[in-house]
Amino acid sequence: MADEQTPLPGEAEPSCPGCQGRDPLALPCGHQLCESCLQLCRSELGESGCTVCYGRDVLDSVVKGLLDSLFCGQPRRDAAGGRGGHGGLCALHGERLTLFCMEDEEPVCTVCQAGEHEDHECRSTEEAVQDCKKELKSALKPLQEKLEALNTAKQTCDESADHIKSQAQLTERLIKEEFEKLHQFLRDEEASLVAALKEEEEQKSQKMKEKIDKMANEIASLSDTIKMVEEEMEAEDISFLQNFKATVERAHCTTQDPETGSGSLIDVAKHLGSLNYRAWEKMQGIVQYVPVTLDPNTADTCLIVSDDLTTVRYTDEEQHLPDNPERFNYYECVLGSEGFGSGRHTWDVEVGDNSEWALGVAKETVLRKEWFPLSPERGLWSICLYAGEYRARAPISIPITVKKKPLRVRVQLDWDRGKVTFSDPSDNTVLYKFQHRFTERVFPYFSNTCKHHPLRVLPGRVSVSAE
Repeated sequence: MADEQTPLPGEAEPSCPGCQGRDPLALPCGHQLCESCLQLCRSELGESGCTVCYGRDVLDSVVKGLLDSLFCGQPRRDAAGGRGGHGGLCALHGERLTLFCMEDEEPVCTVCQAGEHEDHECRSTEEAVQDCKKELKSALKPLQEKLEALNTAKQTCDESADHIKSQAQLTERLIKEEFEKLHQFLRDEEASLVAALKEEEEQKSQKMKEKIDKMANEIASLSDTIKMVEEEMEAEDISFLQNFKATVERAHCTTQDPETGSGSLIDVAKHLGSLNYRAWEKMQGIVQYVPVTLDPNTADTCLIVSDDLTTVRYTDEEQHLPDNPERFNYYECVLGSEGFGSGRHTWDVEVGDNSEWALGVAKETVLRKEWFPLSPERGLWSICLYAGEYRARAPISIPITVKKKPLRVRVQLDWDRGKVTFSDPSDNTVLYKFQHRFTERVFPYFSNTCKHHPLRVLPGRVSVSAE
């Protein structure tokens, strides 16, 4: 309500700005009008009745319309620095955006809430910002975990790439050493095998490089996404809420898991396995032939496979080797390079004074990264020497009685008849027999935990006759 204003001593008496009459009334807005002018203005302008305020509103409306026409579609900042359709104001009603509609996920004003958002859940912008940031933090967590997994996978691939290179170099050196022992007419064969090795190295190195590059791109993309989301979370509240939906969609991007397929390393056995024998076939002479060659890509990190792939030693110091899918991680064992799915196969192993060993066959799908009972039910048919006792690893460990300590053990596999026989080749004494109906390929199996003596696959006797 308008009140009379009494001038202080020394001040001029106030006058009505409309009629210049004395004793004007003070309006709630702070301006002054006499009672007659006030009644006149109220009849024209409404309840406020202040010509000064009305003039300012008209001017603000004109300026606002001019700015809207000049900067149509461009976001502008309000006095608090917030970015909105009209400086933090509702584009439809001109009211402050003080609420956030949880159903439509957009900032609204109180007029919007009373209208089209009447039945929607609306929260204050401060509360909505906290809830949305909490949701984005949850969305960031799997992205960060994926980034960590990709970084770990990339590191493994980097190590594999280095190992491929060292494998290739070592294999090339061994190939050349073997061929140096042969006559000049074998040089062509040497060049052929080296070329095959180079081709495999190039192919597998290129595949590994492509995998590394792909992971690097995915890591960069995820890093950019995480950085964008973190930057959005630091933005002003209105800006953050207005971009929230797009930010969430980008944060929910998916990436493919790193491929961990087998066969990524150099197939050393293909180049070195029975190398003399293959060369000997072309020479029509007599050379050494080893019926089983070891696959170093399957060897546990505590085992060292010799350069000629016939001997396996145990070491206390774990080697730094790639954790490829073929490699055993729990048991100190290594497989032969060739699997058998039919026929009869025999190989002799020199055990000598080795005090802890196991020999046999293992199915191709045997577990390699975790503990499992060493038994036929889990795909392993073997006998062992442990704690001074010979035993067969059957469902229940069975003691084996021997008349004398065998220095060599012969393993005979008859895949078609489902038999695995262990014997002492010095007198053909049978040590133990397994009977099983095989349904998949099996590989020669070797385990050595003796620190002082290796296991060695012995060469077979081969003869050739020409028709």
